[in-house]
Amino acid sequence: MEDILRQLPEIARQRKKENTDFFKRLRKKKPKGLDGTVQQIHDQVFEEVDCLKCANCCKTTGPLFTHNDINRIAKHFRMKPGDFIDQFLRVDEEDDFVLQQTPCHFLGADNYCSIYDVRPKACREYPHTDRRKLYQIGSLTVKNTSICPAALEIVERMKAAISV
Repeated sequence: MEDILRQLPEIARQRKKENTDFFKRLRKKKPKGLDGTVQQIHDQVFEEVDCLKCANCCKTTGPLFTHNDINRIAKHFRMKPGDFIDQFLRVDEEDDFVLQQTPCHFLGADNYCSIYDVRPKACREYPHTDRRKLYQIGSLTVKNTSICPAALEIVERMKAAISV
């Protein structure tokens, strides 16, 4: 897995234009049954990929925390939301709450998340490849191919299965 993660940013960089163009074409011409095909590809890839062997998303990026996320996680820790923010979060340049640092404070050495049951919505949905109308977030998906090996594999299989 370490070799894959070391190579992933370069592979994603090399394929960025091709992948970006693919999503642009997909956005213009949405093939019939697209959501079903993408969901099937997503499910197949995640049958093969073990996120606990990777956790690159938790090691290298941080999710956005919504107010609902903050309230839920603070309650889990029996903290006031403001105290949770002070201890773990910062406001980024877009006025979003994000982690103060990466890797994620809640990621254990075994790649398990200590707040898995109450984790932020962004973490629950990452890498967002099982969304309906995935073509609408093509740029985010292309960006995620440099972080998540599963996202890269999903995009590669989409290009092979979907002609646009």
